[in-house]
Amino acid sequence: MASSPTDTADRTDAGDLLRRRWHDAVLALRDAGTAASAMPDPAPYADNLLARWAEPQRRYHTTAHLTAVLDRIDELAAHAAEPDAVRLAAWFHDAVYRPDRSENEERSAALAERALPELGIDAERTAEVARLVRLTVTHDPAEDDSNGEVLCDADLAVLAGAPEQYAAYAAAVREEFGFVPDEAFRAGRADVLRQLLALPRLFRTPVGHDRWERLARRNLSTELDLLTS
Repeated sequence: MASSPTDTADRTDAGDLLRRRWHDAVLALRDAGTAASAMPDPAPYADNLLARWAEPQRRYHTTAHLTAVLDRIDELAAHAAEPDAVRLAAWFHDAVYRPDRSENEERSAALAERALPELGIDAERTAEVARLVRLTVTHDPAEDDSNGEVLCDADLAVLAGAPEQYAAYAAAVREEFGFVPDEAFRAGRADVLRQLLALPRLFRTPVGHDRWERLARRNLSTELDLLTS
């Protein structure tokens, strides 16, 4: 079915909003000592990232997921030491995503390490963004890592959706791994769920833990039961 003009307008509006959010985060982290006229326009970098997030192999790791993570970061921003570094890490954390490869986070972090210095962001903040991207391999930040706690909580917040929302998320993940036979997928997915359930806390920020911990564990346990029954 062809897209309606309203659907196209909605996607355009969503893309424009994401571009503004990218622009604001980049400007917030730029080296204040460098003249703005010497800095490249952030817009083409946003376009490149948005094109990555819209690749056809994606079913869950889409611009909708990016938007959701940014929204959750906004909710948790008061907990972060550098919320704009966390926001840029969200943009990069699944920028490279191939379901058939295991080095997505490392490649995404390397992309940030190349792009951010070009945008006038200093070495220390670039390193922090890349570190946060790599942290999404385990979603297990240290106790004193407030930036990592916010990013990981925002990324995992999908686990605390209402049952129908969680079911849609799980189905989208399965679609991304459509090339994997059912038995192998069920075993691998069950291992991921067990690893998450074994964490002492899924959500490390006080707000995230209070809002999402109980429901997320219920959803994970339900999916694990379905996969292993």
